[in-house]
Amino acid sequence: MADRREFLRGLSGAASALAALPAMAAAAAGRGPAELAADEDFWRPVQAAFPVDRSLLNLNNGGVSPAPRVVMDALFRGLTTANEAPAHNMWQWQEPRIESARAALARLFGCDPEEMAIVRNASEGLETCLFGLALKPGDQVLTTNQDYPRMLATLRQRERREGIELVTFPIPTPPKNAQELVDAYATRITPRTRVLLVSHVVNLTGLVMPVREIVELGRRHGCEVIVDGAHAFAQLPFRRDDLGCDYYATSLHKWLFAPIGTGFLSVRRSKLAGLWPLMAAPPELDANVRKFEEIGTHPAAPHNAIAEAVAFTEAIGLERKAARLRFLRERWMSRLAALPRVRFYTNREPALSCGLGSFGLEGLDVGELGKKLYDARRVFVTPIKHENFHCVRVTPSVYTTLDEIDAFCEEVEKLARA
Repeated sequence: MADRREFLRGLSGAASALAALPAMAAAAAGRGPAELAADEDFWRPVQAAFPVDRSLLNLNNGGVSPAPRVVMDALFRGLTTANEAPAHNMWQWQEPRIESARAALARLFGCDPEEMAIVRNASEGLETCLFGLALKPGDQVLTTNQDYPRMLATLRQRERREGIELVTFPIPTPPKNAQELVDAYATRITPRTRVLLVSHVVNLTGLVMPVREIVELGRRHGCEVIVDGAHAFAQLPFRRDDLGCDYYATSLHKWLFAPIGTGFLSVRRSKLAGLWPLMAAPPELDANVRKFEEIGTHPAAPHNAIAEAVAFTEAIGLERKAARLRFLRERWMSRLAALPRVRFYTNREPALSCGLGSFGLEGLDVGELGKKLYDARRVFVTPIKHENFHCVRVTPSVYTTLDEIDAFCEEVEKLARA
């Protein structure tokens, strides 16, 4: 009975979410992603699908994004139904539904479902790889000094505990081209280098790294390559084999709009048995991707609602979504480019960036810049202080309106004039 009740409760929410799809499909007919990116009428149903607070101009969707109403409805239904009889409802029939979410994610990412583990965030997936690979004292892990701080902390703990060596290096900000980034890795590989860690999209500036070329570089030198996809999956249109990677981890509460606390780790079949899980699993799971999901009691509702998030993104279309995000980024960057005191830390070429962009205002501390924007019009951005540069990261999303982008630009222009 509980299963049927949950299904019936979901019908009204699903129906309202699907009602706009025929009109969107008709509007998209015969029009490419670039043309649709500028069509505010096409994006209005998408904007309306998010139950957000419009009194806050949220330009920090790269940290964690709101979920659309259809995803939140699925999450709440799952939590409520589980609470009616947790040991029965959650374990007996909700938890097995993880296989539907696994299949949906594998389809979108382009891998076998048996290579797809559902985890809680990119950090959990990446730490599984960074702790799980067998390394000995003196082995080197190579990455940039712009990789995510938690991943660098993970490797520094292995340094202290096991005697491996973390080697980091700066990269141009912004770079001139992709080859400059590949060369930065290539010139630092030594006979002791065993692992390369690469961010698909750098969280600080939105730089899109040439992952495939770096994966091929690592293979030529006998290195494992781990890809941090926290800001790339469901923002960029790609498939796993476009990158050629063996290990890929991401959060799903950023650009897929899944519930907070969801992510995935994809490991190629040939690599499964050689990677230890973060939490203990029985030996019969050694070659089973589900060993990475052995985390004890947890709610089933968040990972089951992933399937709704995948359906929502597929309804928009990854190519159209990426085009819209680039259009929004270029709208504010091209306008601010006219200001003499603005400096960009993001290369605006489509191959090197998508929805994220970073800038600074000469003569104004980035923390103060963020505070002034918030105090003036509740504009919420991300001040960043890195050892090589200071910037403000701006990340609109598909629910962001052009009026909101223009309001942000107006406030920056006021500060530039002041």
